[in-house]
Amino acid sequence: MNIQQLKYVTAVGRFRNFARAAESCNVSQPTLSAMLQKLEEELGIRIFERTNRSVNPTSAGEKIIRQAEHVLMEIERINEIVSEDKGLVGGKLRLSVGPTIAPYVLPKFIRHYREDYPTVELSIQEMDVDFMQTALLRGELDAGIAISDNRREGILEIPLYTERFMVYLAESCWRKLPVFRPENLEHEGMWIMRGAQCLRESAFSFCKGRSKGNRVYEAGTVATLVNIVDENGGFTIIPEMHVSYLTEKQRENVRRIEGDFLSQRRVSLYIKQDYIRQRMLNTLTDTLKKFMPEGMLYEGIVRFGIKL
Repeated sequence: MNIQQLKYVTAVGRFRNFARAAESCNVSQPTLSAMLQKLEEELGIRIFERTNRSVNPTSAGEKIIRQAEHVLMEIERINEIVSEDKGLVGGKLRLSVGPTIAPYVLPKFIRHYREDYPTVELSIQEMDVDFMQTALLRGELDAGIAISDNRREGILEIPLYTERFMVYLAESCWRKLPVFRPENLEHEGMWIMRGAQCLRESAFSFCKGRSKGNRVYEAGTVATLVNIVDENGGFTIIPEMHVSYLTEKQRENVRRIEGDFLSQRRVSLYIKQDYIRQRMLNTLTDTLKKFMPEGMLYEGIVRFGIKL
């Protein structure tokens, strides 16, 4: 049994397909199949049941896959310990960013990060928080950025920043208040994207009532909501960082909401509880410091960085 065979086992366990597993491991399918067959012969047990249509782990195979994942993570930790001890920043940074956060963070983050850390192999995926946390626990990601308060056993949550919500009004909207309060946000005429705006600790918890509101926009982007408001009237709620994407004329239709706690979303960094690459995490936060609006990042992150 060797490390490469364990990597093949976890890849087939993940993809349930020999061709895709081989591609992910940068080997030919016959090589991967032969190495797995050799391992099964060595152990005297079937790890996978193969048919023309599917590849599925046996009951023993499920346990072997989980143990192989654990072993590979521990081996990777040895390399991480050595790099951290030497003060080196290199290797891979596998990051996940939530879909409602990515448009505002990733464009500048990628540019600054690649300029400052050219020796790091940066890999970023957009994932919903549940998939992100599962990938963290499996050792497939180093860190994830997502909406706060999605705690899960084995995962550590580090607060990153707080972003206010703003009201975006149609030019024809009669409610041209200089400042809005949550009670001013009537259901009728409000366009929302439920996943992005109906947060547990926001002023917009009434979005949970499916029968309320003029329309409920179930999918898409904030940019689409703004265009809907421009064409159909009414108003919507936009994150603070979206304001920079508006035209000068559109920005005249933006209004503040009073009550920070009731009109904001909090964003956190998520890592596996036993993650040790402190220097790597600080490359992430140091990059965010370069372009995030002043006062948005948590003061502890700005002053001290991340301490594990």
